[in-house]
Amino acid sequence: MTVPGLPMAVPAGDLPTRVRIHEVGARDGLQNEKTTVPTEVKAEFIRRLAEAGLTTIEATSFVHPRWVPQLADAEQLYPLVAALPVALPVLVPNERGLDRALALGARRVAVFASATESFAKANLNRTVDEALAMFDPVVARAKADDVHVRGYLSMCFGDPWEGPVPIPQVVKVCRALTDMGCDELSLGDTIGVATPGHVVALLAALDEAGIPFAALGVHFHDTYGQALANTLTALQQGVTTVDASAGGLGGCPYAKSATGNLATEDLVWMLRGLGIDTGIDLGRLVATSAWMAAQLGRPSPSRTVRALSHEDTEEH
Repeated sequence: MTVPGLPMAVPAGDLPTRVRIHEVGARDGLQNEKTTVPTEVKAEFIRRLAEAGLTTIEATSFVHPRWVPQLADAEQLYPLVAALPVALPVLVPNERGLDRALALGARRVAVFASATESFAKANLNRTVDEALAMFDPVVARAKADDVHVRGYLSMCFGDPWEGPVPIPQVVKVCRALTDMGCDELSLGDTIGVATPGHVVALLAALDEAGIPFAALGVHFHDTYGQALANTLTALQQGVTTVDASAGGLGGCPYAKSATGNLATEDLVWMLRGLGIDTGIDLGRLVATSAWMAAQLGRPSPSRTVRALSHEDTEEH
C-alpha cells in the first residue's frame, strides 16, 4: 500500500549521509536464470534502471558462453547501453575477457575471486593462489589503461563445502587483491549466512589490515533473511557502497544454496527511512522491477516491489 510521506525519514546517527548502490541485477541477477533473456530486454532493463537513478549498473560478463550461457550476448548487449550516462562495469574472468571488454570501450571491469579453496575450484577450476595469479595480469593491464577495477570476493562469511571461513583467510585474499591494484573490493556473503556480529568482526580485521572502508562494498544475499540487518551493520561501521539487485534477482550458479541478492527496492526503502540519500526514484525502480518480473513470468521476490507495484508508484 502506497501512503504519501512514508517511510518517514528518521536518522539513526553514526550513519553515512549518502550511499552508493552498485546495481547487479542485469549481470548477477540474470546470469542465474534458467532461460536466456533476450538481448534487447536486457538493454531495456539497464536503460530503465538508469532512468530510475542508479549510477552504477553492472551490465554483463565477458566469460566463455559455455560457463554462463545466459550472458553469451555480451558483445551484442554492451554497445546498446554504452552511451548511457552511468558507470557500466563488466565482469572479466581472464585476459581474454579483458580484451573483449576493452575492445568495446568498457572503462570499469571486475574480477571474481574466492576466499575458499572449494569455491575457487567450483567457480574457476583453480586454487585460490592460482586464481589470483590469473587475475594479476588482468588487473595490471587494466590499470595501465586507466580502467577502474573492482575485486569481488566470494564466500567471505561461509562456504557450503567448508563451513565457517576464518576471518584471517578472508583478510589475506582481500590484501592480495588490494596489493594487486584493485580500486574497490566487494565482500560477498555468497550463501547468505552472515550475521551482524560477523560483519563487525570482518570489517574490524580489514581496518586493522589497513584496507580503507572507502574501497569496500558489501554484497549480501538474503538466504536467511539477514541481508538488510547485515547491510545496516556495515553502514554503521562506515561502509558506503552496497551491492543490490533490482527486484531481488539472482543467486550464484556455482553455489546451489545461494539464493537471491538483497533487493534494491528493499534497500532503498530502508535507506530512505534513515534519511540517507541514494538519488534513486523508488517509484520508477519498482515499476522497472515489476516490468522485468513480467518478462521473466513470475512475481518479484522483493517485498517492497510486491507492496508498491499494485499501487500508484510515483514519487511522493
